[in-house]
Parts: sequence; C-alpha cells; structure tokens
Amino acid sequence: MYHFFVTPAQIEDGYAVITGQDVNHIRNVLRMKPGEKVGIRDGISRSYVCELEELGTDRIRARILSEETDSSELPARLYLFQGLPKGDKMEFIIQKAVELGVYQIIPVATRRAVVKLDGRKEEAKRKRWNAIAESAAKQSGRMLVPEVTGVMTLSEALSISGAFDINLIPYELEEGMERTKAVLNQVRPGMSVGIYIGPEGGFDVEEVEQARACGVHPVTLGRRILRTETAGLTALSILMFQLEQ
Repeated sequence: MYHFFVTPAQIEDGYAVITGQDVNHIRNVLRMKPGEKVGIRDGISRSYVCELEELGTDRIRARILSEETDSSELPARLYLFQGLPKGDKMEFIIQKAVELGVYQIIPVATRRAVVKLDGRKEEAKRKRWNAIAESAAKQSGRMLVPEVTGVMTLSEALSISGAFDINLIPYELEEGMERTKAVLNQVRPGMSVGIYIGPEGGFDVEEVEQARACGVHPVTLGRRILRTETAGLTALSILMFQLEQ
C-alpha cells in the first residue's frame, strides 16, 4: 500500500485531502483509481488507512477507514549535525538517517568542509534534501518527515544543541570504550540527543575542544576510522537499538 503525508488541517470529517505533487503522482504515475486504498500520515503522530474517492486535478479526497496512533517513531528525538560532505554523500546520509529514525538533520559548515554553498545553491540543495527526506520517510513507514534545516556554523549548532539533554561527538582520537558506553547509557526515552559528525577529514582539534567546552561528550565508535557517511549512521544505529529494547 502506498503512503502519503498531509497536514493535520487536511484531515477533517472522516476524510483526508491530498494536494501538491502527490496528486500528480497518484493520478498519472501510479494511475490509481477510486476505491483503491492508501496510507495517510499527518506528520505528527497519526496514520490512517483510506479509500480514494474523488481524484481531481489539484486535490484528491480519500475516506478514512481506520486510524492508529504513533507506532514507528523512536521514543527520543535524535538530531544529526552533519558536517558538509563532498559530492552526493549528503543525499545518502539523509536517506539512511531518516530510515534509522533521525528527528532532524542540520548541515554544518566546518573548517575542513570542502563544500561551500552560497545562498542560491543552499536553497536548491535544501529543497532537494528535504524531498529525499520525505521519500525516505514514506518508504520506511515514518509518521513524520524529518526536516533538513539550512546550513549552520558550528557555533550556531552548538548554541541550539545547548538546550538538548545530551550531545555526542564521535572523535577518532577519543579512547576508552567503557567511557563511551557509560555516556551512551545515559540516553533514555523522552530525551533530545545531538550527534555531531565531521566532514571528510573530521573535526579539527579546536572544533572538538569548542564542542567539549559546550558540554558535548566526545565518544569513540571503535578502533577503525569511519567515513563521514558511515559515522553518523553508526551512531544512529547504536542509539536506535538502545532506545527500542
């Protein structure tokens, strides 16, 4: 069954109204007909099984058959602060991070980041990144679409994450798996957790010390050095397993 997202305002009187690009996708790509069933999610905490009734050119009306509350989201909010990588790695990171349950993805411009985005390029990239997040959310059965924010400096990111319950920065020079396990064991349902990942080449020493001064915990992900597109997904996987036990 195909799944689509709407806003809570598009759920009313036993019906869901689908608008935007999904209308064309349903009508002209999937070639669906009245009577076929789709899954609808309100982007917050509810999902619905619906039956298509009216397929207009700019809106589709679907009757709600059944409803259920949140069952697919992690019990904690995980924020991925991702140093800007080269090429199309960011697209891969976004897709997989959404599948693993990330709540929000924040691109970060760091000292060793090769990629530099001006205003026009950033806006185009952000639009593309959020489309990938939405597609991944549909595919993985998420109840909400994680947002990919605009690019921030490390200082801006640290200012935001200062309000979180705990923040982690995997760092290749950090030693002591037992200490890392102790830090990770502090993560509990209901928490907000920031995860800082450097670009190719990682964070420099001053950036790590800046993060440490802001209360971010340096941790190790093992004896091997992981690529930027691997490190964040590894951290998310560890926390997903821990939170869903």
